[in-house]
Amino acid sequence: MQPASSTQINRLLVGWGHGDQEARDALVPLIYKELRRIARRHLGHERPDHTLQSAALVNEAYLRLVGQKPPEWQNRAHFFGVAAQMMRHILVDHARNRLAAKRGAGAPRLSLNPDIALPQRGG
Repeated sequence: MQPASSTQINRLLVGWGHGDQEARDALVPLIYKELRRIARRHLGHERPDHTLQSAALVNEAYLRLVGQKPPEWQNRAHFFGVAAQMMRHILVDHARNRLAAKRGAGAPRLSLNPDIALPQRGG
């Protein structure tokens, strides 16, 4: 399979921006390898026992990109820049959630009743 040209990718990005779902679907196989490469590069800067893998990071970024209003991509470089930034945001969110869980996020909260806290002293 011959790599896609920048012109072909740019044409599909513009079609996607105009709401063409077929252009978006045709684009995915052409850009997937590059997105995986970007994801591996970002994950290379993370801790060794990171739970996200490059495919999961690409898939999450793709879902977020698709979930937005139709994008207005300027060109191939613009798309990959936005995708890389989206991956960084996902990694930051993942780290925040991990640290929050470490600090007890989601643990049940107990309220103290001041009336039963200490016995009253008699005079």
